[in-house]
Amino acid sequence: MKKVSLLLTLLSTSLLYGSNYSIVDTGQKNYFDDNGYIKKPTVGSSYFGQDSSYLGNQPSFQDNQNGTVTDNVTGLMWQKKVLPKMTYSQAVDYANSANIGGYSDWRIPTIKELYSLVNFKGQTGKGNPNTSKVPYDAKPYIDTKYFDFEYPKERRFIDAQYWSSTDYVNTTMGGAETFFGVNFADGRIKGYPKFRAHGKQSSFYLRVVRGNKNYGKNKFVDNRDGTVYDRATNLMWMKNDSQKGMKWESALAFCESLQIAGKSNWRLPNAKELQSIVDYTRSPDTTNSAAIDKLFHATSIENEENVKDFASYWSSTTHLDGRDIGSFAIYVSFGRALGYMQDPRLGTRQLMDVHGAGAQRSDPKSGSISRYERTGHGPQGDVIRVKNFVRCVSDNFTVLNTSNDYEIKSRSLFKPQKGFEMMRQNKPAQPQRSTNRKGPSSLILERFDKNSDNMISYKEAPTMMQRNFSRHDKNEDGFLDESELSDLPKPQR
Repeated sequence: MKKVSLLLTLLSTSLLYGSNYSIVDTGQKNYFDDNGYIKKPTVGSSYFGQDSSYLGNQPSFQDNQNGTVTDNVTGLMWQKKVLPKMTYSQAVDYANSANIGGYSDWRIPTIKELYSLVNFKGQTGKGNPNTSKVPYDAKPYIDTKYFDFEYPKERRFIDAQYWSSTDYVNTTMGGAETFFGVNFADGRIKGYPKFRAHGKQSSFYLRVVRGNKNYGKNKFVDNRDGTVYDRATNLMWMKNDSQKGMKWESALAFCESLQIAGKSNWRLPNAKELQSIVDYTRSPDTTNSAAIDKLFHATSIENEENVKDFASYWSSTTHLDGRDIGSFAIYVSFGRALGYMQDPRLGTRQLMDVHGAGAQRSDPKSGSISRYERTGHGPQGDVIRVKNFVRCVSDNFTVLNTSNDYEIKSRSLFKPQKGFEMMRQNKPAQPQRSTNRKGPSSLILERFDKNSDNMISYKEAPTMMQRNFSRHDKNEDGFLDESELSDLPKPQR
């Protein structure tokens, strides 16, 4: 009953304020430090102020039993099923001719409409993202109780990107015409090329939408007291940013202790709140500005290419991506989303804008960036910064999360679930291998694998190994397994 009452309170508050751009909460309920799951932090303690510390407009969907789902918070109606991959031309034709649930006014969603469906209870899983095998612990970043979802069966299971109608005002990846899409398999917004080599159109998934055409349209007002109010979302923002980068824990504390315009209820915005203030009509290369309304002040920086740029901003949302669950937090790029990729025009690996101003990716909450400085992270070589900027938010309807309904999971990366443990117990006994003959890789693993997960993370690696870590990390998953250690010298005993 308490949960129902809270939901009704939040929904009625949204209606009272007259918001036509109500942002749905992220769905995240657990708590994290820089390394993984933790107990719920108390007010004023370290890591308080993260996503789960507060409750905004809680997700509320209605399955209309006619192939449509209504979002009671945003006022948007969605197609329930996921459509197979198609080109943008095919997507336009489908939306224009669709008649679903007796409605014919369907459209391709904007990036802000599409992002409203993201649920950060999702996690990418601990498997190899470069294969088609879906990890046992993977969870889609969308509520599958209401929406159909499928992982791709070809190539990579993480390639579940969806079309939006929002184009990037500049180009990415060395001159590619680009649109912004949401990936519901790995929880990111990225700019994706509309065309592949030789002019062939790219293909992505589609889910069409209708209703509330004002969703995603900000109504900013400069309060002339160091704050900017958005009448569309009923959120108040710092007019200036932090003017410097900081690690995630410091970003949380910065907002919790902030006092501006007589208000002290500032906090670090969650991922969806932060994305709501992106202005997708602006970019460093087209407007010489950050991708944010001109009422805001965005501090300029010199990026990794020694070019004038604008910062990325931390959110309070942890990104459950990869094997180091809890160690990355989400940020939104208000400047170029840089990465190291092969430039087709030059034939060499270059630092370039690979995902566009307005992308949502994630960074390590702490640690050294030295391993990423020349290669970046992941398939597109995403630039890693660790210290991002901050723009705090405030409102009169978000409430403290007083619930103790959350999980504390082991930091052991590959702790088997009950089903897996039973399978292991019922498996026929295998002959014991001799422990007297260990190869060099086994010896290295034995020496530096501190948490016994049969892999060496960057943090576990000694200094000499860290210097060449990316060269040996052939699948770019952030760990060295026994096969990847095979060309390393045998450690001295």
